[in-house]
Amino acid sequence: MDRAAVRVGLIGYGLAGAVFHTPLIASTPGLQLVSVVTGNPDRQAQVRREHPGVGVLGDVDELWRAAGDHDLVVVATTNATHLPLGLAAIQAGLAVVVDKPLALTAAEGRRLVSAAREQGVLFTVFHNRRWDGDLRTLRRLLAADALGPVHRFESRYDRWRPAPRPGAWRELERPEAGGGLLLDLGSHLVDQALLLFGPPSRVYAEVDRRRVGVEGDDDVFIALEHPGGVRSHLWATVLAAQIGPRLRVLGARGAYVKHGLDVQEEAMRAGRRPTEPGWGREPRERWGWLGVDGDLRQVETEPGAYQLFYAALAEALRSGGPPPVDPDDAVVGLRVLDAARQSATSGTTVRL
Repeated sequence: MDRAAVRVGLIGYGLAGAVFHTPLIASTPGLQLVSVVTGNPDRQAQVRREHPGVGVLGDVDELWRAAGDHDLVVVATTNATHLPLGLAAIQAGLAVVVDKPLALTAAEGRRLVSAAREQGVLFTVFHNRRWDGDLRTLRRLLAADALGPVHRFESRYDRWRPAPRPGAWRELERPEAGGGLLLDLGSHLVDQALLLFGPPSRVYAEVDRRRVGVEGDDDVFIALEHPGGVRSHLWATVLAAQIGPRLRVLGARGAYVKHGLDVQEEAMRAGRRPTEPGWGREPRERWGWLGVDGDLRQVETEPGAYQLFYAALAEALRSGGPPPVDPDDAVVGLRVLDAARQSATSGTTVRL
């Protein structure tokens, strides 16, 4: 691909498309958003208002007919549509970004990755929380051996949402149709654990549906045993009336404990953009703590940097280099989620 701007078509303009992908694409030199696919009239009007000059397409067939006017397709739709839309984009000969989860199962994920390789197109997965400030900070501390050998990694996304939100498909759809926290936040939790400590040898999980009126699981616990001896304990729930630490990492010489979510999603929902000064920086009162009780020091959180995903993607498209997220990593993550579902159903530990 030459040095001209990469022409991007975005499928879907819900939370993922409107709040995450379009601002990041618009903030990345070398990328140009040329079309958005949405059949919802209100969202069509929103696109025209927020991105004047960008084409608004009513269905994906319009996008495939205009494939020659695009270089990259971003799939930011409901989970169950990732497989068919990803395959269609690959068959159109376009580079593809699929929002997480890559697919509903590891088998579906492998099908997508294999199809992309056969077609010779770049293919990657939007695991944006690899660029959360807290995870970037932890990776810096681990690289500096600041904790000593790690034996336990605890990570959680706690929320307090005792009543389901009307129209929220992630809550209202059954897991086999792509709903539930295991596929949603569980995808992030597992991906981060694998990035830090590698694929696990054993998986144990508890996956529950606690609230009345929802079809998707809303209370999840996953335990992973990594070959190096680290054990990861991962939680996602919408029924946490008191929020636990986002990260608690225990090592032989000390621990790192961090409260509070990465600030980028909140900022993007408020209309802020990664090009602004101070993007992704946390206030001091939200920094984590490193050390041993009685001898703790505050550690400045690395700035969150979701924009690095699309910057790396633009460079990969220019140079032919690797994508920002290896899709094989996403397939391994789906294998873990498949095993978690199996473990929760059988009440047993699953070996991988």
